[in-house]
Amino acid sequence: MEQYFTKNPGSKKEIYKFDWNIGPEKFYFYTSNSVFSKNGMDFGSMLLVETVIKENKEFAGNLLDLGCGYGPIGIALAKFFNKSKVTMTDVNERALELCAMNVKENKVEGRAKVINSSLFENIEGSFDMIVTNPPVRAGKNIVFSFYEGAYEHLKQYGKFYVVIQKKQGAVSSRKKINDIFGNCKIIGKKSSYFIFESKK
Repeated sequence: MEQYFTKNPGSKKEIYKFDWNIGPEKFYFYTSNSVFSKNGMDFGSMLLVETVIKENKEFAGNLLDLGCGYGPIGIALAKFFNKSKVTMTDVNERALELCAMNVKENKVEGRAKVINSSLFENIEGSFDMIVTNPPVRAGKNIVFSFYEGAYEHLKQYGKFYVVIQKKQGAVSSRKKINDIFGNCKIIGKKSSYFIFESKK
């Protein structure tokens, strides 16, 4: 069975579409097989988006959605933070095709770009905020590489947000993030999902 972090999915592409509301905003997303959460917005990503919006009402900087999949996190934040610039990156080429479609579908072209990158290899510059719902099935080493790279690519005083479930390594993730950043605060918790915030 192909995982959602497969670079070139070989399964037959079947396109789906769903809608999702956050407050007054309605979003439409195209998805497919061999991408993460193809049937609709997953709970962890929803909690991450809602928490980041609540904590950063006037954000207007450069934002990176690391491991973006078909783009719901980055696109939602681009819509709410309408003075921001959003970069979305993933290794799954099918997910990136869908992400580009969803950028147009939700009318955030011009402020959102999609980049094919394994971890940070094709990411240039630094960011005011990095958000991620990390690919826990890819293994701890990959997930921890997300955290290490995020620190290196944040501007001074930049913020890093992670959503992770307790059974998928929340305790070890919090320790690792705290070791890297020197701080890691729980700013959201619901149904065994944690939202961590760290500042550089």
